Amino acid sequence: MARFRRGFIFIFVAVGLVPVLVLAPTGALAAPPQGADWRARLNQQLQLMGHRNWIAVVDSAYPLQTSAGIETVETNDDQLEVVKTVLGQIAKSEHVRSVVFTDAELKVVPESDAKGVTAYRDALATILGKSEAQSLPHEEIISKLDEAGKTFHILVLKTRMTIPYTSVFIRLECGYWSADAEKRLREAMAGR
Repeated sequence: MARFRRGFIFIFVAVGLVPVLVLAPTGALAAPPQGADWRARLNQQLQLMGHRNWIAVVDSAYPLQTSAGIETVETNDDQLEVVKTVLGQIAKSEHVRSVVFTDAELKVVPESDAKGVTAYRDALATILGKSEAQSLPHEEIISKLDEAGKTFHILVLKTRMTIPYTSVFIRLECGYWSADAEKRLREAMAGR
């Protein structure tokens, strides 16, 4: 009787696990998109994102953060190309606009220690154009992302860049509501 029960339990467990194993995603399916898929991921995520979400375009040594809301995607692409694409997609959207942050350290990284940094600074300035990027210490920006990632989604797009302090951080704001409109609204509410 004990042998029969063990056999029955084995069959019951085996039959019960088959649907679970068949339906469970494999590691390949569950892995975040990589390489060329980063554009599709950006387009998908940007539709869902709103004010207080962030998109970061980072160099290859940027740390993998562990806050629940931070998703990192390896682009295997040129950093300036990724920055251009991200800013272009945000500019096309009606629901969000970008507030750009760069590392304060980038302004003083010497060419002698990081070959190509001068050309990168010039190219980034051209891409950013007239938009005013705010400059903050790298650790302060990472802390902002870490804190925001506790409540809001952050998309980190990792690139092939091998020059330090070149990451570009983009905080999304509402595209159809300005900071001035918000200020007037708050003043009107306070005056009630």
